[in-house]
Amino acid sequence: MNKVKTLISGVALSVAMATTALAAGVELNASSTGLALQGHDPVAYFTEGEATPGNWKITSSYNDATYRFASEENKAEFERNPEAYLPVYGGYCAFGAAMGFKFDGDPNVWKIVDDKLYLNISPDIQERWETDIPGFIEKASANWEDIADKEPASLQQ
Repeated sequence: MNKVKTLISGVALSVAMATTALAAGVELNASSTGLALQGHDPVAYFTEGEATPGNWKITSSYNDATYRFASEENKAEFERNPEAYLPVYGGYCAFGAAMGFKFDGDPNVWKIVDDKLYLNISPDIQERWETDIPGFIEKASANWEDIADKEPASLQQ
């Protein structure tokens, strides 16, 4: 566990410095312009089974965030039921949320569990998360109630 804490602490400073006031609000991990999932198509995780960059010309807004899609069909599917495709914990790292922090979720480091999309910050962290997915989801969901509306940097103090 000390290795994990050290890794999380080491990442914390760079994440805190990189994360600014977000157009979409602090509960969503989006760029300063409001782009979510770093432009990846949220529907493609479920339909293609892979992280798929979206087309900048095919977008939809939801909760003040902009989502990109690889196809008009994926955009239409998202618009029918956006909540089904949004990453859990606003797209922040699921393991980080379990530890009480908000770290950027990497759209290329993901897993679907019980029809929900979870992101992690790195492959190493995802490996740790995979050692007890149900336990970490339970911890993260409990923590999320307290941290969802907090700035990521404020959780580092």
